[in-house]
Amino acid sequence: MFEFQQYLGFLLFLTILTIGFWLMIFLVGFVQYWLGGAIIELIKEKRAKRQDDSEN
Repeated sequence: MFEFQQYLGFLLFLTILTIGFWLMIFLVGFVQYWLGGAIIELIKEKRAKRQDDSEN
């Protein structure tokens, strides 16, 4: 079976794998939120500029 050090190594591997997985999920969600907000702000700025140009 496993020796104690192999067991600790396996637990360390699983811990690092789990932390990496959840960090990846968090970062993917955060980047999508950030890009979505940036795109919406860009569209709003273009609409406002277009309205200012059409009024003058």
